[in-house]
Amino acid sequence: MSASKASPRTYNQTHAPRTFTSGRRRVSIYISWSYPGESNRDVNELDNRYSTMSEVRRAAWPKFEALASNPLFFQQGIAGSLELFFRAWIPFQQFVEETTGHVVPVFQRIDHAGYHQPLDERVLEDVDTLMVFGLDHVVTRQEAAPGEIDAVKGFLSREGTCLILGPHHDVGLSDDEEVREMEHRHHRDVLVPRRQSFGGYTRSLMKGLEIPIENRYGLRPARDKNTKEMLPLSINHDLDTRGFLTGVTTFNYHMHMPHYSVTTENAKSIHVLAKQPIDMSRPHPYTEAGNQEFNAFIWLPPNGTRAGDVLMVDSTIFSTLFGADDSLKRFWLNIVK
Repeated sequence: MSASKASPRTYNQTHAPRTFTSGRRRVSIYISWSYPGESNRDVNELDNRYSTMSEVRRAAWPKFEALASNPLFFQQGIAGSLELFFRAWIPFQQFVEETTGHVVPVFQRIDHAGYHQPLDERVLEDVDTLMVFGLDHVVTRQEAAPGEIDAVKGFLSREGTCLILGPHHDVGLSDDEEVREMEHRHHRDVLVPRRQSFGGYTRSLMKGLEIPIENRYGLRPARDKNTKEMLPLSINHDLDTRGFLTGVTTFNYHMHMPHYSVTTENAKSIHVLAKQPIDMSRPHPYTEAGNQEFNAFIWLPPNGTRAGDVLMVDSTIFSTLFGADDSLKRFWLNIVK
């Protein structure tokens, strides 16, 4: 999670477009949140907000004390928690740069300084693999405009492009307090409020692209009782003709992962490549309905006028806040090579 000491850090600069290089993908990250909209949330509101850094420090003590306890060096409010995301993406960005020779820019829909960057041709003109991290709380009302949807359709009309969508979890949708408490006791993360719905922007983008998938729940992956290692993914290798999951056995561990629910019966063009076993030690409405796995990785191959691929996998898979072993790094390599 620490930046390279070899190079000084920069901020608030205009992106310099990258030149196309055959065999070397240009990867960009687009974070769908409004940074001010998230960091300025009322901390007296219990639901649909990120934790403050002080809350994170208390819950995870003493894990973050060396990094974040000094208010002269680290923000203690919600903004401090958001900065953990940026720090945790650095190893993935470095990995991709070392693999492809291209830097990995990170765009925010509305950044720290209040600049609004829609998902338009300025972002899309020099990218081969675009990652859209759906980390906006729905209460901040982020939504893809018609022009953005058209721009992404144009991007996907180019052969060899790939759109990776990662809307995060949707916890506590029910109005029944007992159901919400069951969900909370299932994932057991004290920092997650009883209601926390992410991905309004990605949902609107998927609707515009006619992708019949929804992010639902916050499910705790199963781990081996003795080793505490994650149980292996259930992988459909017959459908994985591109080799996205070659050499991959697990992703990283996170206590509340979304289930990517396919909402159409006509799902021939939607390939569920990996399912994650669920921790069955505590009930959840989804497991009570008879489910033991959730959809963790989906591939929509080119179809009709869409020449590019669409992948769905949670944004936490690219964050080293939750670990990054050889299996995960192999997955990173498979999708960016």
